[in-house]
Amino acid sequence: MTDAKETERAELHKTIWRIANDLRGSVDGWDFKTYVLGMLFYRFISENLSGYLNEHERKAGHKNFDYTALSDKDAKRGRETTIDDKGFYILPSQLFANVRKRARTDANLNETLAKVFKAIESSAQGTESEDDLKGLFDDLDVNSAKLGPTVAKRNEKLVKLLDAIGDLPLGSVPGASIDLFGDAYEYLMQMYASTAGKSGGEFYTPQEVSELLARITVAGKTSVNKVYDPACGSGSLLLKFSKVLGPGKVRQGFFGQEVNLTTYNLCRINMFLHDVGYEKFNIAHGDTLTDPAHMDDEPFEAIVSNPPYSIRWEGDSNPVLINDPRFAPAGVLAPKSKADLAFTMHILSWLATDGTAAIVEFPGVLYRGGAEAKIRQYLIDNNYIDAVIQLPPDLFFGTTIATCIIILKKSKRDNKTLFIDASAEFVRSGNKNKLTKQNQAKILAAFISRKDTAHFAKLIDNKALEENGYNISVSSYIEHKDTRVAIDIKALNADIARIVKRQTELRKQIDAIAADLDGDRA
Repeated sequence: MTDAKETERAELHKTIWRIANDLRGSVDGWDFKTYVLGMLFYRFISENLSGYLNEHERKAGHKNFDYTALSDKDAKRGRETTIDDKGFYILPSQLFANVRKRARTDANLNETLAKVFKAIESSAQGTESEDDLKGLFDDLDVNSAKLGPTVAKRNEKLVKLLDAIGDLPLGSVPGASIDLFGDAYEYLMQMYASTAGKSGGEFYTPQEVSELLARITVAGKTSVNKVYDPACGSGSLLLKFSKVLGPGKVRQGFFGQEVNLTTYNLCRINMFLHDVGYEKFNIAHGDTLTDPAHMDDEPFEAIVSNPPYSIRWEGDSNPVLINDPRFAPAGVLAPKSKADLAFTMHILSWLATDGTAAIVEFPGVLYRGGAEAKIRQYLIDNNYIDAVIQLPPDLFFGTTIATCIIILKKSKRDNKTLFIDASAEFVRSGNKNKLTKQNQAKILAAFISRKDTAHFAKLIDNKALEENGYNISVSSYIEHKDTRVAIDIKALNADIARIVKRQTELRKQIDAIAADLDGDRA
């Protein structure tokens, strides 16, 4: 990206964040995010649809065709075809631009918007895209008291919101606007996550970490069949595959599951805003560990995930789970108070034979005893752990802990595990640490080369891991570089002797001066 483009992008980000903060007033930023992000989505699908239809009609010879100026009656003629192609439909009168034009004089703006959002979702009913559109606007409650105590006050806030989002310079050409809308959405989610503490960190993985995970799982490949994240949050991890591989290189699409309803909606919106068509993603709502949603879609060639750290799950209190084919091979379930390795076993079970999985993990899973040690034993004895990477501390929103990445493969070329100590690979940026492009490149190069590098990477035979009690903590196998300065003892002793000698001489001089002063007073 050129410096001019980067400057323009930075200015856009500042404007977006300023608008988001100015608009919310007394509403908590974390609560207000659904209004800003939801309205951004409404503008995007309106422009995306009208741009698509304009382009289609103009190619057909209607040079001055403008969908926004069409009557609803005339527009309905192409409704079914449009839904087949785009997965949804919006009447001209319901488009963002047209609703915005009438907003200031619409005393029932809240009702107008509620009807529009319901109509957009309803347009997909009975079609293949129904599940992808259903409930997308549920969190954008235009009748909420959060917006104001009266209908008039709420509508006043909604007018400001429509104007602010409408004025953002995000382009209007379908192809050109995609990056800007997607980038604006990602930026807003990152800002909300960084200011929301722990609650924000649970749904968003920093972009540079997402990119590293994606690059690791597709190393040596130019395309993949399907990508999957069992705890997909807002979808930032999944969407990095499009950036890393390029458009159209994830052949059968993006699959994910998310337990939090609001975050599930954010993820689906994120897919649309990055121009991933409804037929190319399948995001499900629910608990992956106890109610997995994609049993008919597995196995997956590339899996990335940053599951919640050490959360509770049913574990052995549910007698069915020990016989679940995802968990049964280890002979033991992850502890009820720590579901980390349950996610790991689920991911391994759904990983394709020629696939790679990269999972961000809480560091305790590398060395804790009990059931977790037995699960590690299963993974190591069966040669499923390809590499363990120690990350720097303070990378993620909502926590300062130094996490790690466990990389799984089912078809390895050796019986060894690669350890990489990337704990020093970061720069300080604002109030968090960040992986730079150089840091990412160094980690990825070490992963691909699979060779020893002093104080950074070491390939360890799995037998040695067994002998060490199946402890796979990176610090157990990679020695930190000794940065202490070597000291010449003889030279130091000589310096000390000189200092003592000089100190003695000074003491004699001080004593002589004191004696002279005493003589003068006498």
